[in-house]
Amino acid sequence: MKNTRSIIRWFWTILKRLRLQVTLNAIIGVLCVGIDFAFIWATKHCIDIATLHREESIRPAAYLLIIIILCQTTIGFARKWIGALLGVKAQNQMQLHLFHRLLKNEWTGREAYHSGDILNRLIRDVNDVTNTVTETIPSVFSVLTRLGGAFLFMFTMDPKLACMIIAIVPIFIAFSRMYVNRMRRLTREIRKTDSAIQSLLQESILHRVVLKTLGRIKMMARILARYQMQLRSQVRHRTVFSSVSGTLISMGFATGYLVTFLWGVNRLHDGLITYGMMIAYIQLVGQIQGPFREMIRFIPVIISSFTAGERLMELEDAPMEEEGKPIRYPDGAGLRLNHVTFRYWATSRDILEDFSYDFPPGSRTAILGETGAGKTTLIRIILALLRPTEGTAEIYNKEGQSSRISPLTRCNLVYVPQGNTLFSGTIRNNLLLGDPKATEDEMREVLKIACADFVMELPDGIDTPLGEDNAGLSQGQAQRVCIARALLRKGSILLLDEATSALDNETEARLLKNLSEYLRPEQTLLFITHREAVIDYCTQTLHLTKKKSNITNK
Repeated sequence: MKNTRSIIRWFWTILKRLRLQVTLNAIIGVLCVGIDFAFIWATKHCIDIATLHREESIRPAAYLLIIIILCQTTIGFARKWIGALLGVKAQNQMQLHLFHRLLKNEWTGREAYHSGDILNRLIRDVNDVTNTVTETIPSVFSVLTRLGGAFLFMFTMDPKLACMIIAIVPIFIAFSRMYVNRMRRLTREIRKTDSAIQSLLQESILHRVVLKTLGRIKMMARILARYQMQLRSQVRHRTVFSSVSGTLISMGFATGYLVTFLWGVNRLHDGLITYGMMIAYIQLVGQIQGPFREMIRFIPVIISSFTAGERLMELEDAPMEEEGKPIRYPDGAGLRLNHVTFRYWATSRDILEDFSYDFPPGSRTAILGETGAGKTTLIRIILALLRPTEGTAEIYNKEGQSSRISPLTRCNLVYVPQGNTLFSGTIRNNLLLGDPKATEDEMREVLKIACADFVMELPDGIDTPLGEDNAGLSQGQAQRVCIARALLRKGSILLLDEATSALDNETEARLLKNLSEYLRPEQTLLFITHREAVIDYCTQTLHLTKKKSNITNK
């Protein structure tokens, strides 16, 4: 757990980023307080006139009271309207910031958090934090203003009573300290279980076909029920603690109200105050105790937001990728790895050990090897997703210019990963991920090169909608659309990771022929494959094993 001071500093940076929303809500809150005090004064003034303690006309006082009530209604409406609009804007800003940061984080090959947990943080935790910053913090400011104003108002009428009522403050502070520590721990446990439930739901829905074929639907339902029971127990525990604490505080407030009432009745009986002052007493004790009630209500909200903030800080702690101006080699580039060693963590085995290899500009390389030999790791290093534990990896051109492989050199690479990587939406939307400015003709051209011209025969053509997990296309069709999408991206080096694994021999041969005609002579191709047809197409072959590298050049 992070310490409270670091969380408060983090909230301060968020508050500065959302200062417009915070300031407007705080101003409206203070206006509401002022209008409420004006209503108390106007009520007292009307009663004093009605009971003949003031020799004035009742009509102007009644008009003033009506105007104040109208102002209360108008400001209350404005407060809700502005709060709702600004709250959504603040939530969108923060969610966008975290979303962008998550996508720009360094990728280590080992995700620290489950995707369901991350979604829970991006939705629920962001909502908790933005509500606290834009609504709760301004409300705390207005509540303190109300408390101070009510105390001063009461003090001007009866100093002794004001001091008796405000004496609850030390007791409230002492209780709050204990309450906050306990509630924070309980809230974090609940949020952790909530994330586990979301992760289970997400994975089960995504892999429901696997669960069906394994006959394990009831098993997953039992696991979900166990998580739900745990969540219910945690919520019940927190609710009992909160309810008991709230009851004790309510008893204290009731005692304060009774003291004020009896004090006022006694002084009214002795003729020391007017009936209007008695009504003002009753209203002001509510204005003094109301802030304390609000603070009790704020405590769970603030604790929840502290827990949410801590969870969001954990996402932000991940290091960012290197940023700057892209380093481009538009006229062709090669890759060179010098004595590269890589392991995923300190105690694991070396996936690559003292590995050196050159992929010259314009070369066509087939990369083969057994499972675990490092083929995917090699591609990830070239893509700058992973950094070598030892050694260097660089990109270079025929003119002798070279650069260390980094996220800044990724612009030169065109990558087709293995498996399904299509997004739900239309085929057009997927193709535009390759090049947002691609024309209709360019999309048709790459579809033809990738042997995906079947798209044009579909009822909606390029605008054919796709469901989740490329629903609507076969694996082979989806693979060809992925290749077409990649070809729209301009780059000097093409990386294909088992990109023809779902194709039949005839389609694969046609695709390889199309690629050989489409690629420029200076473009470099790396092809992870097990298919003989691909090997025959390449100019050099790289064999990887778990113990050593065997390089065969053709």
